[in-house]
Amino acid sequence: MKHFFMLILLHIAVCNIGFCQTQKAANTKSNIINGHPGWIMQGNIYEVNVRQYTEEGTLIAFAKHLDRLKEMGVQTIWFMPLNPISKADRKGSLGSYYAVSDYSLLNPEFGSMDDFKQIVQSIHQKGMKVLIDWVPNHTGADHRWLTEQPDFFVKDSTGNAAMAVDWADTRQLNYKNTVMQDSMIAAMKSWISNTDIDGFRVDVAWNIPASFWRKCIPQLKKMKNIFMLAEGDSAYLPVSGFDAVYPWHMFKMMEKIAKGQRPAFGLDSIKLENDRMYPANTIQLYFTSNHDENSWNKADFGTFPGPVHAPFAVFTQTMANSVPLIYSGQEEPVLRALQFFDKDPMTFERLERASFYKTLLELRKRNNALSADASFRKLRVGDEKAVYAYVREKGRKKVLVILNLSKDQQQVHIKDKTLAGYAYNVFGGKKELLSNKGFNLKPWGYAVYEYNSY
Repeated sequence: MKHFFMLILLHIAVCNIGFCQTQKAANTKSNIINGHPGWIMQGNIYEVNVRQYTEEGTLIAFAKHLDRLKEMGVQTIWFMPLNPISKADRKGSLGSYYAVSDYSLLNPEFGSMDDFKQIVQSIHQKGMKVLIDWVPNHTGADHRWLTEQPDFFVKDSTGNAAMAVDWADTRQLNYKNTVMQDSMIAAMKSWISNTDIDGFRVDVAWNIPASFWRKCIPQLKKMKNIFMLAEGDSAYLPVSGFDAVYPWHMFKMMEKIAKGQRPAFGLDSIKLENDRMYPANTIQLYFTSNHDENSWNKADFGTFPGPVHAPFAVFTQTMANSVPLIYSGQEEPVLRALQFFDKDPMTFERLERASFYKTLLELRKRNNALSADASFRKLRVGDEKAVYAYVREKGRKKVLVILNLSKDQQQVHIKDKTLAGYAYNVFGGKKELLSNKGFNLKPWGYAVYEYNSY
């Protein structure tokens, strides 16, 4: 009888395990939307420049800001490269994040691997996700593979490892070498299994063969429902497994409109171009700044100065097929180009834009009309050379966005019958009747309305 009951208990245990595994697989499947992790669809990304974020420049020091960022509405933290930096041919006193000397280790400048594991755990406990920056196109000039595996590198005319593009502190990896490919994949897998990260932002993804990504990404996604962000706008990247790409053409058009060189409707031509180029469900990372644009091109204090920043930030937070990015310090705002190769810490004392970003981030989180897969419809509500307006919609939810992308006051008139009735003015904090409504938008002004959400 004793053995009989033991068999019964074993049978129940096995069934429970099977049920849990089935349920886990079902949950994983249900958390994939249009091929992407469901958690990113109404999410956002905040890029962390660890070196410059605090005086200490460590992960532990940065961790003190997590509650503040959570309160602001940040959902996904992207850490710029965390690997050790090569000393050979180093630029500046500390070198470039993107000249990696070992893919398996953490830069001691930032702390220990245990520090990182603890911060990932803390981020997850706060309901947020973690991406790390990965640099697979090239290594630093003294990466251990240069001596251990010299065939992993492209050779120059002298037979030495070739410099990547014109970056003197790097060496170009050889993607014709399948052993190197497998070593790269193994390194990426180890960060998922050992630290529980939620995905990668991949540097110079555009210069790596599609065949590698078709081999690599399915293996990574089999481990976990991760998010893959490609730095690049090549059409082959989404069909090779990436969830999201960079909208460089759109960003450049935004810059031209901000300078008065192109009309507001210039955005339409880029959207049409992107719709034709990418598969229907491709996500794009919209931004007004990132580490490259800040350090080298004065974004956003030079490209979208003063009041010019706001309507373009609203655009990046509410546009179709997109996930928005905020770069370190934009919420302050830090109005200078951060040094790339030397210490140049930020301070967070005023946080003048924090409430502005919080309003947008919370709107995206609560209203699925701003989901990456929600529909987009352009509206004419004023002079289309200056005013850009559109409706995002999904299910019963609807968001109306009106932007004045000019230095002059603009008249706006909402005549669309589908928008008649009351809507919630997100930045005004009140309900308004929008039936045949007319009003003025100040230079570089904006208005965002929610329907069926108040």
